[in-house]
Amino acid sequence: MTRLILFLVAVIVLATGLSWLADRPGTLLVTWQGYEIETSVFRAVVLFAAFIGLAFAVWSILTQIWSSPATLSHFLTRRRQRRGLDALSSGMIAIGAGDRSMATRYALQARKSLPHEPLTLLLRAQAAQLSDDKATARRIFEAMLAAPDTEQLGLRGLFLEAGREGEHEAQRQFAERALKLNPKLSWPVEELFTLQCKDGDWAGALETLALAKRHGHVERPVADRRRAVLLTAQAQALEEDQPEKALTLALEAHGLAPSLIPAAAIAGRLLAARGNTARVAKIINKTWVKAPHPELATAYAYARVGDSPRDRLDRVKTLFQLNPQSIESAIAVALAAIEAHDYDEARRILQPYTESGLTRRVAALLARIEAEENGDKGRAREWLARAVTAPREATWATVDGVTADRWLPVSPATGELDAFQWRVPPGDLEGGEDRILGADLTEFIASNEPETVIAKAAVVATEPVPEPPPAPPKPAAPEAKVAPQTLKAEAPASASALDNKQAEAPSRSERVRPFAPSRAPDDPGPVSDDEADPLGIRA
Repeated sequence: MTRLILFLVAVIVLATGLSWLADRPGTLLVTWQGYEIETSVFRAVVLFAAFIGLAFAVWSILTQIWSSPATLSHFLTRRRQRRGLDALSSGMIAIGAGDRSMATRYALQARKSLPHEPLTLLLRAQAAQLSDDKATARRIFEAMLAAPDTEQLGLRGLFLEAGREGEHEAQRQFAERALKLNPKLSWPVEELFTLQCKDGDWAGALETLALAKRHGHVERPVADRRRAVLLTAQAQALEEDQPEKALTLALEAHGLAPSLIPAAAIAGRLLAARGNTARVAKIINKTWVKAPHPELATAYAYARVGDSPRDRLDRVKTLFQLNPQSIESAIAVALAAIEAHDYDEARRILQPYTESGLTRRVAALLARIEAEENGDKGRAREWLARAVTAPREATWATVDGVTADRWLPVSPATGELDAFQWRVPPGDLEGGEDRILGADLTEFIASNEPETVIAKAAVVATEPVPEPPPAPPKPAAPEAKVAPQTLKAEAPASASALDNKQAEAPSRSERVRPFAPSRAPDDPGPVSDDEADPLGIRA
């Protein structure tokens, strides 16, 4: 609108000026070199204006001719850039779709059109990775290190390539270089921290964790938990050789994460060795409320040197009052009561778990009670049989099913920090599997000392449980009981035969069904008077 108004104003001014000249005629005489030019003023003005316009037109043509090579070059450059951008866009789409041939084609086209564009290098590298051309991908990523704007991208690519080839030391170097280049990057912090934890470099992991916390890569609760686990790992390694330093580390870890069982257990043992019973009680009580564990119960019971079994029982009852709903509290009290020969108290505290909540440790403790109090080997055998067939209970296990006899700071399978928790392994069976040395459960119990059975039951309780086999039909009621002597004689042959069958089985689905015992597992059968007491106690 403004331009239109200005154009109309210019036309009006020009028309007004021409009209003014037309109304004032005059003569213009030019004498030069013997020539005389006579014309009117109006015509002279019009001719002069035409001459000026012609001069501008000629100048414009000459300028265009002079700048035509640059214009042509600019046109070609713009067309090449447009083709390169189209190739980059189509190549990225092909990479996302997994089209290897199209990704390679567009990468070559982008390289011709935009050879120095960082996105071209990225497209070429990803196309090489999609084609499984590791050498080309690594060469491109190494070329990125030469330019400051692509150095971080090159380090990231080389880190991933080193990880695919299992070069952990190279991964660590690339992550450290990327972290020095830009501490605000999150991936080198996390990756370097994971690699340091896998290698057991607890000091380096603590430094990396502090850097991550300072730059906001991890939240404070997560950072405190990780620091507590790292300090506990250090304390666990130094507990025997450097108890003073281990105690300092364990106490700091306990302050950061009171629910961390190993930190409280280490601190409790070391403080108990110093005779600081009050502080042991304070630390273990705080952790027991959040996460009860047998190690804590042991450290709490033996916190004061020289106490009698009755004193230890009275002390452990405090743990039961702190967390009465946990089975660990009941087991701790029962174990202390057995050591104090208070079998009625042990039986009473385990009574709620004898039916629906029966576990292997509870059944083994009940077998021990029957053996030590009454010497009832029949009842002891019954509880031992139920101990092996009872459901597994909590152990140190990871989410993916890896179990360990003791706490480990890092999972050996995945390298994840703080992976082990005191839990029932995932995918566990409701009932235990009758599998001891490849022989029938009843034969094994009848032909071995109960201490051996209890030890083997503890081993079975910590082993990974395989997929459940098809449930065999219930055996018919036996017409006559088999003497234990016969079972003893046949047990090795049965074990050997079953082991051979299992060795010949090609797969899990083709395994031979478990041997059905000739009597129920909880029926010990007749026992001769001259048979040795399996519990080591003679009537």
